[in-house]
Amino acid sequence: MNDLALKARSLAGDKFKSGYNCAESILHAFNEILNNPLNQECVKMASGFGGGLGHAGCMCGTLTGSVMVLGLLKGRTDSRQAREPIYDLAREFHDRFVNEFGATCCRLLNPHEFDSPEHLRHCLKLTGKTAKLLMEFILEKGLFGPEFSHLV
Repeated sequence: MNDLALKARSLAGDKFKSGYNCAESILHAFNEILNNPLNQECVKMASGFGGGLGHAGCMCGTLTGSVMVLGLLKGRTDSRQAREPIYDLAREFHDRFVNEFGATCCRLLNPHEFDSPEHLRHCLKLTGKTAKLLMEFILEKGLFGPEFSHLV
C-alpha cells in the first residue's frame, strides 16, 4: 500500500476521532496533506455534509468530502472552462466508491443509530477507508499538479 494512501487514511481517521464529521475529516486531512490551500473559512463548507447531509442519511459525507477534494484539484474557476473533466472524475470516483462499499447512502452504509458508539466506530472505519481510496484514485489519475510534486 502506498505511504501517501496510508497517511491519508490515518490523518482522516485522526480528524474524525478528534470530533470532525466524516466530510470535514476528509477535507481537513487532504487540505493538510496539500499544505493548506484552503483557509479555515473554506473548510467550514464541509460541515453540513456529515451524516448524509445533516443527518438526513442521504449521500455519505465521505463521498461528498472526496468530491470536494477532487474539485479542489481539478475543478474550474471560470464558467467558460469545460465541466466534463471534473464531472468525469467525480462520476468515476462515485462508481469506485460504490464498488468498494456497495452504496452511497449513509443509511445503507451505516445502519446504526446516528452518533451511537456503533455508528461512530463504523463511520471512523469508513472515513479512513475512503481517504485511502481517494488518495489511491488521485495518484492513479495523476491529479497532483507540479505544485504538489513534493508529495509523489
